[in-house]
Order: sequence, then C-alpha cells, then structure tokens
Amino acid sequence: MLLCYSSSHRTTAFDILERLERGAGDVIERLADRAGGSVVLSTCNRFEVYLDVPADAPAAEDALVGTVASATGMSAAEVRDAGMLVRGHAVAEHAFAVASGLESVVVGEGEIAGQVRRALEGARERGTATRELERVFQLASRTSRGVKNRTGLSSAGRSVVRLALDMAETRITDWAATRVLLVGTGRYAGASLAALRDRGVTRVQVHSRSGRAAAFAASHGITATESLAQAVADSDLVVACSVAPTVILDEATVAAAAVREGALPRRLIIDLGLPRNVDPAAASVPGVELLDLETLRAHAPLPELGATDEARALVDDAVADYRRATAEDAVTPALVALRRHVFDVLDGEIAWARGRGDVSPQTEAALRHLAGVLLHGPSVRGRALAAEGRADEFAQAVSALFGVEVARSCPVAELHPADQRPADLHPADPAVSRGSAG
Repeated sequence: MLLCYSSSHRTTAFDILERLERGAGDVIERLADRAGGSVVLSTCNRFEVYLDVPADAPAAEDALVGTVASATGMSAAEVRDAGMLVRGHAVAEHAFAVASGLESVVVGEGEIAGQVRRALEGARERGTATRELERVFQLASRTSRGVKNRTGLSSAGRSVVRLALDMAETRITDWAATRVLLVGTGRYAGASLAALRDRGVTRVQVHSRSGRAAAFAASHGITATESLAQAVADSDLVVACSVAPTVILDEATVAAAAVREGALPRRLIIDLGLPRNVDPAAASVPGVELLDLETLRAHAPLPELGATDEARALVDDAVADYRRATAEDAVTPALVALRRHVFDVLDGEIAWARGRGDVSPQTEAALRHLAGVLLHGPSVRGRALAAEGRADEFAQAVSALFGVEVARSCPVAELHPADQRPADLHPADPAVSRGSAG
C-alpha cells in the first residue's frame, strides 16, 4: 500500500515547515531501517514522506507520524495537524500534481520537477526505492513534462525566485546599478543568478559558509567573498538561498553593515531558505526590508485558470494510466497461475503424444496457439475485474475451477473516479485525512 504524509504551505505555517525540514535527514535515516520503501521530498515550501508499506493498516499511519515526530522533536498531534495523510491511488494523484507544480506557492513553478526527480534518485542511492515508488515517481516526472510541454502554465518561467524579484521591482530603480550578494551556491543560487541577469544585474558577489563560493564564482563569472559582513555592507540587495540548517545572516551582521556605511542605507534582503537563512529580527534594522517565504506566499499570483484546468486534466489522465497499471499488477498472480496450469497440462499431453509418435511440429504449434486463444478471454476479463477492484474474485474463480494455488498480490486501495483531488479533500474523505482525523 502507498502512504504519504504531506505538509506544505497549504496545510501549515512556514515556521512549522522549517521544523519539519530540519529533521528531514533524521527522518530519512530512521525510515531506511524499516520494512518497505520510502522517498522523502523536502523543499522550501513542502515536506513529504512517501512510503510503500506491506499492509493497509492504521498502524502504518501511526508509525509514519511517530517517525516524523521523533525525528523533528514535535508531538504526534503537531505532526498530524501540520499536514495530511494520503493513501492508495490518491498518493499517485497527489505526487503527479506536486511534480507538475500545481501544489506549489507559485503554481506552475519549474524547480519542483527537478526536486521530485532528485528525491527519487536519493531513495535509489539508499536502496529504499521500491518498484511501486519507482513507478509513481517516474510517472510523476512524465506528467510534469507533459504539463510543461502542453500547457502555458510554466511558459512565464515561474519560480519562487522570479516572484521574489518581481516583488523587488518596486524597490529597485536601476537593476544594472544594483549591487547584489548571493548567499549560497546551490541550485537556487544558480536560478537566482540567472533571474538577476535577465533583469540586467552585473555586479554580483557570492558568499558560502561551505567554502564553495570560489568555484561557484569562477563557473558563473562573478566575484567570491569570504567576509559576509563586508559583503552585506557592499550590497543593495541580498538574496539568501543556502541549504544550511541554521541562520547565516543575523541581526547583528545586518546592523553592523548599516553602521559601517555611515549613512542610513536602503537594503532589501530576500530569504529563500528553509530553514531560514536570515534572522527575522534583521527586518527591524532601520532601512532594511526583508522578503521571506511567508511574504512570498501571501503575494503569490493566481494561476491562469485555463492552463491550470488543462494541467489538471493531464494529471487525471496520468492517474487513469496508473490505475490501469496497478490493476494489472493485482490480477497478475492469478493470470500467471492460470497460464502455468494450462501450459503445464499442454506440455504433459504433448510429451505423452511424442512418446507415442502421434504429434507433428505443425500439430504442436496449433495446440499451443489454441491454448493462447483460450487464455485470451480470461486474461481480458481478469484485467477488467481488477480495474473494478475485483481481482480477488478472479483469483478465487481460477483456484476453484482449476484447483491451482494463486499467490496473493499486495492489496491496493481504490480511488474511484468520483473521489476529489487531494488538494480539495477534507477529513471525511476515505483516501486523505488531516489532523486528528488521520
């Protein structure tokens, strides 16, 4: 059974997300020791754990919540209240929507697809990517590409970075004259630098506590700096986008930069980090304005309804494909048992006839073709029953009619077409639960 715990900007405040993100590494380590598979997706506005567990039982949900709680120092009640639990096929639908940017702060953002892909790659490296999780995440990536190529949802280069710079537009009079400091050297730093250059920025320094600033600067044609305090003093705009688990830019450093300049500066700081890269108290320094993820969420643009509806339709198509694939899995053990029985009987009869000299190659080929034709009807019917959630009935019929033992397949929870999408579901829905209803 697939199970997902999802906490995002839609379900909780960013300070809670920050606590969850800080514990992501510990969650990964704890899950690696458990039975089944796991993939952890942790981004600047989302913390999700995807599990492939042996059985559909409340104990699996309790264990997942307990693992997250113990790794983050939160109570189980706090974890439940901060997110939602998704089960069965609804997990695939949720993952497809997430990978397509439909659940992001900025709907249609481009970064999430890569983050989903890297989450799967991390699970592969740890050996926790099961066949079912592979299928879900690969289909999620395929769906994301379809949304990108067939809708206008991501055509404007949507991202949290670009939204932040759009908001900064009213504070900056001349991008070409603006002195910028990048704090961090990861993927967000690269995206931030590209977005800044699109606006005409040329004067950029980069600082990194990890010692990677020189290599990043050399590869991007900018200047590296070791002194954060001096770099802040020399900047008009600071973009903090590090994955460091602690605050990098504190109030004292920002205040010292103001004193060093002598005159009251006007400085804009954009904090894209989760956990926070910038102490919120820095906003209290005279002349300083801080834009963080909480602010960006409040000002995120509404999606274009037509493009979003088209993207949702593509997600629905992907879910239908996934349902067909999992339905075939559910009936496969019975079909394998039936085919093995029929061809074992056929092989025995052909061997007996050969011993008597009563069979020719042409007759043998005809018999094998006949067996295939006779098996075609039950195979089609078996898959149709599985799509209706009746794979067990087919398995029982095969066992009763032919006396063969059918291996049980892993049960998969059904998500019927009438069910709503996870983003719209409420605690009463069978596939998704929030808070204490989980």
